[in-house]
Amino acid sequence: MKSVSKQICVLILSSATLFTGCTKKPVRPDPGSTVLGPAGNGNATLNPEAVPTNPEASALQQRDLGNFDESGQDRKSLEAQTVLFDFDKSNIKASERPKLQAGKDYLDKNAQVHLLLEGHCDWRGTAEYNLSLGDRRANEAKKYLISLGVSADKLDTLSKGSEEAKKNADQATMAHDRRVDLVVTKPGAAPAMPASGAAAAPATPAP
Repeated sequence: MKSVSKQICVLILSSATLFTGCTKKPVRPDPGSTVLGPAGNGNATLNPEAVPTNPEASALQQRDLGNFDESGQDRKSLEAQTVLFDFDKSNIKASERPKLQAGKDYLDKNAQVHLLLEGHCDWRGTAEYNLSLGDRRANEAKKYLISLGVSADKLDTLSKGSEEAKKNADQATMAHDRRVDLVVTKPGAAPAMPASGAAAAPATPAP
């Protein structure tokens, strides 16, 4: 009888020790429930391409970098759409209208930006007259864009007159200097102003 009682006590103590040890032992997770791969494959590694990403957020970051300079202007995106003018004229020629349509299409696809219409002239004539002519050219481009459906609050104008024109230039260079540049801008970006004193000379006819 004493022998049976002793065996029962030993069994109870052994069970207690076993249960106590089990509560302290950590449980390993099943490899199949981790990001490392299926169960039983201890050599699996994380595939970066399998990690879900937000493609729209990535694209937005790329667009934000864009071609904008420190002043918030992008002169490259619509560089090929420079609108050219005849000598001493500000009307939009039929051949130049598709360029403004391209500017409108760009705004439709990039609603967060504005357009700065920057008017220029060739070197001939007074600084004052050229500033006035550059302003007329920029505003004619603005009117045409509005007629295409662009909101006026998305458009800004600036005349640089002949400030950037090459003096005593040949015909090809002067033809390029008579233009309106389509400059993409971030909202709130301040346009670069013409050099001070550029409008000091009296007005006379000019290109």
